[in-house]
Amino acid sequence: MFGSLSPLSINTEHGETMKSAEVVSSPPVKPLLDDPRLTATINTGYEYLTSVSCLSEDQVWTRGDNETMKLLNLQSKLLTSIQTKLGNEPRDIAVTRDGDLVYTDTTNNTVNLIKNKQIHTVITQQGWRPRYVCCTASNHLLVTMFSDDYKQSKVVRYSGSTETQSIQFDDQGRPLYSPRSFLAYNTKYVSENRNLDICVADNDASAVVVVNQSGKLRFRYTGHPSNTEQLFNPFGITTDSQSHILTADCDNHRIHILDQDGQFLRYIHCDLVRPWGLCVDIRDNLFVAECDTVKVKKIQYL
Repeated sequence: MFGSLSPLSINTEHGETMKSAEVVSSPPVKPLLDDPRLTATINTGYEYLTSVSCLSEDQVWTRGDNETMKLLNLQSKLLTSIQTKLGNEPRDIAVTRDGDLVYTDTTNNTVNLIKNKQIHTVITQQGWRPRYVCCTASNHLLVTMFSDDYKQSKVVRYSGSTETQSIQFDDQGRPLYSPRSFLAYNTKYVSENRNLDICVADNDASAVVVVNQSGKLRFRYTGHPSNTEQLFNPFGITTDSQSHILTADCDNHRIHILDQDGQFLRYIHCDLVRPWGLCVDIRDNLFVAECDTVKVKKIQYL
């Protein structure tokens, strides 16, 4: 658990040598803190705030109520800002493994990559509306989408501009994700776990839906079993080096921490007010975008 294995070279029965395969070492085990603590607060200057994505442990990209995406440090200093190509609000943002910013645009159904402050449209959809996005360990993009009539939803994997996987139904042909509800927020934030599971916070269904790398349903989490009075209201979702799944329970002002198999572990409160977007940096610090206070809070929980 605390060591690593060198690249393997495996000999077959016929004496042929298979291609070496890197074995990724397990991260050091980090226990959950009994008392998570707030370590920084960033003022963003928006009127409302919905997305945060970590560039580093002290710089985050944010998305709010206008066309401007802001890169801020822990002292709330604006480091750079970029406006969307069409001058409208981006739906969601993510940072690639190379440190470039990605945003989705539901006005023209595109996913856009910003490199050296230049905006490149990498994905254009017909009949589907890209909503929420994350970047995977293999530098692919996972994008949640609604059909134009909002009756269907799915997760699509892209390698560059090429669609390589579409996840929409379970083994019985039933939809994995809910259609649009006019009584909900219609958010479906997405994150890839360390074990390559794909985790979606399906707000319309009041559930976290987790499938494996192949798209097979592993479990649905619908809130702590003992809590029957408060409706589970998941928004942002992220994962950490321990394969924990963290999701923002916005209207109940807390974060749920699950293990990789969907078992509830703990809440994070830290005086949160309507937590919405989430991200975790390389040191497992949690950044929480509070919708109404328009602050990003950095929290140590491991």
